[in-house]
Amino acid sequence: MLLSMLLQAAAGASFGKFGAAIGAGIAALAAGIGIGKIGQAAVEAGARQPEQAGHYRMTAIIIGALVEGACLFAILVCLIGINS
Repeated sequence: MLLSMLLQAAAGASFGKFGAAIGAGIAALAAGIGIGKIGQAAVEAGARQPEQAGHYRMTAIIIGALVEGACLFAILVCLIGINS
């Protein structure tokens, strides 16, 4: 049922635009999962070694920013694909 609805929606638009929209959604979902795992690892590491918690927090913020930048780049490429 869901697949047939998706195929009908794709038939109205070109498959490239449909694929670009799906790609943007996947990129956002993957970035959310990645940032969640980074936060989880930072909290667990800080719990194991509380004296290093500040270092782990700063490292998690830097890595999270890099993941977010990659996600925004992927979404931008997908949006360009939708508009072209």
